[in-house]
Amino acid sequence: MSYLALFLTTFALAVVLTVVFKWLAKKLKIIDRPAGERKPDYRPVPLLGGWAIFLAMLAVLIWQKDILVSGNLEWHHWLGVLAGAGLLMLGGTLDDKYNLSFKRQIIFPVLASLAVIAGGVGIEKITNPLAGFLYFDQWKIPMAYWGGQWHYFVVVADIFTWLWLMGMMYTTKLLDGVDGLVTGTTAIGALIIFLFTTTTRYYQPDIALAALVLAGACLGFLLFNWRPAKIYLGEGGSLLLGFVLGVLSIISGGKIAIALLIMGIPILDVVWTIVRRLAKGQNPFKTADRRHLHFRLLDRGWGKGRTVLLYYLLSAIFGLSALFLQSRGKVLSLAILGMIMLGLIIWFTYLERKNRV
Repeated sequence: MSYLALFLTTFALAVVLTVVFKWLAKKLKIIDRPAGERKPDYRPVPLLGGWAIFLAMLAVLIWQKDILVSGNLEWHHWLGVLAGAGLLMLGGTLDDKYNLSFKRQIIFPVLASLAVIAGGVGIEKITNPLAGFLYFDQWKIPMAYWGGQWHYFVVVADIFTWLWLMGMMYTTKLLDGVDGLVTGTTAIGALIIFLFTTTTRYYQPDIALAALVLAGACLGFLLFNWRPAKIYLGEGGSLLLGFVLGVLSIISGGKIAIALLIMGIPILDVVWTIVRRLAKGQNPFKTADRRHLHFRLLDRGWGKGRTVLLYYLLSAIFGLSALFLQSRGKVLSLAILGMIMLGLIIWFTYLERKNRV
């Protein structure tokens, strides 16, 4: 089928499934119950929206399963990814329903990352901006013998892969504070990866399919997630989007720089949040506040629509730049992103001190 037909099919399926899970969440009373200062404008909104995205993707990918193994990836790679996604959705649903402690919440992202690694997906090398590549597959430890061959734990590569996936998951989890923000940003990222993997130089129809299906599912869900949101992603959905984007950046040939450019501002915001909370002696993952960049913009009177559109614009501009830049150009773009984030941190810190005076 044409890419357009597959996109529209996934979009329509996500719309239908969103309606179903919106009803189901209300029926099961899995409703967002915000507390504290993060959501002062409380209104009951059903969760479980991530299931609509996950199942829409799963259905289309199974339907077009032959394309998934038309490139360098095999079934065990995809099974690891799908198993990880399923674990995230299961754990997220339990958390939405029973409000799990942090120690129990983190079990599912950890297992999801390990499932991907067990499936054979990993970051074996990244481009060296100076010349050549940086290889992570030097040290290997035999783990199991099956399928007629040994399977190894590739020490540096697997640790780097685990850290990358955990970072991407918690970036989208912590970014999920404004209606449509995570869903739309992920859709933009997926479309950019789709464009990248349909170019002649990097042609990968299997990755292009997965990226386009992710974009279609996100945009179908976004119809209901745009402000005022009628349904939220839920814990599982917010983790799932970062997980899938992280995996796509790996299996598209280790294009970590593209994902960093797409998610640059949110990633830097998370890094700053972790540093800031650790400096105060707080657990960065247990503490909740309104000092993320998107909350600060809202508190300065930007409004939800303008805040979300700013994130969309930055993701699109820097993500699309990756399609045309070589390694050193991408490094320069990342440096520019870093300076933008540093400037925003200095500006908001100045405003806070000025207001206290």
